[in-house]
Amino acid sequence: MPPHDPLPPSPWVIPNFVLRVEDLSHPGASIFFDCVKPKEALKLAVEASYTWLYTPLTAPTHVKTITLVLRPFDGVAYTWGTHEMKEINFSLDWIKKSEARARDEILGVLVHEVVHCYQYNAQGTCPGGLIEGIADFVRLHAGFVPPHWRPKAAEKWDAGYDATAYFLDWIEKRCGEGAIRKLNGSMKDSKYKADLFEDVTGESVSSLYALYCEHLEQKNSGKIPHA
Repeated sequence: MPPHDPLPPSPWVIPNFVLRVEDLSHPGASIFFDCVKPKEALKLAVEASYTWLYTPLTAPTHVKTITLVLRPFDGVAYTWGTHEMKEINFSLDWIKKSEARARDEILGVLVHEVVHCYQYNAQGTCPGGLIEGIADFVRLHAGFVPPHWRPKAAEKWDAGYDATAYFLDWIEKRCGEGAIRKLNGSMKDSKYKADLFEDVTGESVSSLYALYCEHLEQKNSGKIPHA
């Protein structure tokens, strides 16, 4: 039998992965290993970040190592580190609490946190709500959507997380695929400015958000059919 053709090389630079488990006796650790293969899960998360925020020509290659630390603590997860070395801390307590839908929650949280390893932040000046919204935008498009997520008109456009993610998703649909990729790219070398959205979309963020809220109101009233 002739040998199989080799798989084409990945267009993305995949960093080294390190796993540290601080309490193997914790039920969350067992759930984690029952649901995912760590290396494959982290690779999936890296590829999701690249796919929705970059192209093979623009993808950053500075991240050399991502360390995943599984340990008990209050909350869900957080990411920190240097330019080249990133560390994601993921709560075993949260994994245990999410046992009913553990696989999707684990992968969703990993996608969100890995985005923080790669996204641009306007040299540290990007609003926190936009940072978190972009991370959940990638999670949304990767398909790991928690059951409680719904598009909603928050008090402000950069309320963060899923609220901002759905607003960004609406912009992506309105302006065409790649709009949020362009938005992220515009924050690589310059500080955040109020007209960033206008540079990318041709409309101010306040105008866009007013249109988005109007869209949601019409959709919820039945004037626009639900997708």
